[in-house]
Amino acid sequence: MAKARVLPAYTTRLGRAFHGDALDVLRTLPDESIAVVFTSPPVALRRQKAYGHLPPSEYIAWFWPIAEQIHRVLRRDGSFVMELGGAWNPGSGTRSLFTYELLLKLGTIFHLAQDFYWYNPSRLPTPAEWVTIRRTRVKEAVTQIWWLSKTTEPQADNRRVLIPYSKSMRRLLQNGYEPALRPSQHEIGPHFRKDNGGAIPPNILTVPNSRSYDPYLFKCRAAGLPIHPARFPPELPNFFIRFLTEPGQTVLDPFAGSNVTGQEAERLGRKWLSIELNADYVAGSRLRFVDERAA
Repeated sequence: MAKARVLPAYTTRLGRAFHGDALDVLRTLPDESIAVVFTSPPVALRRQKAYGHLPPSEYIAWFWPIAEQIHRVLRRDGSFVMELGGAWNPGSGTRSLFTYELLLKLGTIFHLAQDFYWYNPSRLPTPAEWVTIRRTRVKEAVTQIWWLSKTTEPQADNRRVLIPYSKSMRRLLQNGYEPALRPSQHEIGPHFRKDNGGAIPPNILTVPNSRSYDPYLFKCRAAGLPIHPARFPPELPNFFIRFLTEPGQTVLDPFAGSNVTGQEAERLGRKWLSIELNADYVAGSRLRFVDERAA
């Protein structure tokens, strides 16, 4: 049976943005057509917020049909990268284990290629009850990012995400060194003198999320549209799009919010699809592409 066609809310040179339910739109997409799904789904919260609420006890059952569709639309060498904030148990200074339960469930159809951690040094001290009032917990500053794949050998190349060498490494490349056995018993051989154009990044991504100058903010205010309150910094999708895709391949964000993922995909020469349930957020996300002549 042919899949029902869904018309995009807007298009750009490389992308299509859909207004609708993630599961409904995912079901219309072709099999094995997406190189990377990068997303930050609604988090399980103790209190209602503007971008939704779902208690941890219901989260896995809600997310599972979406995960199955993500698995279907991914290419055989594709990746599913999900940034997911944790939750605190109601009335308690203890953490919910639902994120780990979800990961174990996802592990029945995906491989865990690698776990990443987003360190946000500008994050506010929460939960306030236990961090700033009772003083029995420390500030949360790290969010988990799961890199899942359909195969044990997903498409990836860390040479696309190299970072600048440290000062000490630049001195070593310039001045040389004597090959030796380190105290840790790791042998540092002559191959370490090769300049590879940069250092391999770690799986901890340090990215502050405190920027106040953002054209998206100004454009939404001018248009009288609400600003999405849970935008992640563009450095996150930018990193994984470069790491896990090649130009011309397709990136999907099924919980697009203000569509940071689509904007970064467009900048990097990748095709993109976004899905967002809130019509106002879709309208605001379109403003990201005004200079791109969105259709």
